[in-house]
Amino acid sequence: MRARRLAASLVFALAAGAAQAQDEAKTSDAKTPDAAKAAAAKPAPPDLAFGAYQRGYYVTALAEAMKRISADDGDAAAMTLVGELYAQGLAVRRDPAEAARWYRLASERGDRQATFKLGLAKLTGDGVEKDRDGATKLFEKAAAQGHPGALYNLGVLAIEANPVIPDFATAAADFQKAAELGDPDAAYALAILYRNGSGVEKSDERAAYWMGRAAKADNLAGQVEYAVMLFNGVGVAKDEAAAARLFLKAAERDNPVAQNRAARILTVGRGAPRNPVEAMKWHILARAAGIKDAWLDGELAKLSPKEKEQVEAAVRRHVGR
Repeated sequence: MRARRLAASLVFALAAGAAQAQDEAKTSDAKTPDAAKAAAAKPAPPDLAFGAYQRGYYVTALAEAMKRISADDGDAAAMTLVGELYAQGLAVRRDPAEAARWYRLASERGDRQATFKLGLAKLTGDGVEKDRDGATKLFEKAAAQGHPGALYNLGVLAIEANPVIPDFATAAADFQKAAELGDPDAAYALAILYRNGSGVEKSDERAAYWMGRAAKADNLAGQVEYAVMLFNGVGVAKDEAAAARLFLKAAERDNPVAQNRAARILTVGRGAPRNPVEAMKWHILARAAGIKDAWLDGELAKLSPKEKEQVEAAVRRHVGR
């Protein structure tokens, strides 16, 4: 496990900002029926900065965000957007220090995503001085606002704080909160703790539940681990067909373990129809990634010259996607 940047962070931040603005509008309008009627008749203006960012028009996104900030120096969501553009080098030269400055401004105005991103910057020393304690405080602030990525990172830090005696119990509690908020990495981490009985009572059933949640949320490691559990019936009803689908999905994403398992499944026809050419394609790709399998090498040797040509062509198609 390691600290990481939450996927789709900007989407999450601006959506949260919009929701907060809507809640404030509802509260204000509730006091004046006429204002409420007027608000209902007049839809909220579109978020041009966010819309441009989503479509990849980063110059426009920056310009619109700066307009918003000029009109309202409390627009934390727009500040977070500017910070993200500088952090990724979109429409501007990548400047981690400038990104951190914007994140700090947005954090001071209550934006939890900016607080989280500033915490990551301090944790890694990206644009600011590396400060683990400062990062922890920022994660705690964002976590108090219900930020799943901050909760996940607090769990990771709890494990890493003392390599001799990791605080698995605290990590499990943080992972649980983050997983319940929909964080797939936290669901995967929590599943591992349940599988090992670290910080929680060992339970294959709970491990399978959270691993399944991680897999459904597209966590790659979770897909592979849950496929193994499904195939063997560990903590969940045995389902070789469902396991095969997950192995193949993860194999397409170039996970070597999944490619090896897919090769074996397709060689013997368990959970999916037998397909020796496709099986050997996955075997060759997994082997190139360092996973050796003498049995599959033997199966590859049994193919006819024509089948081997088909395997080579299938490998080329996959590599050239």
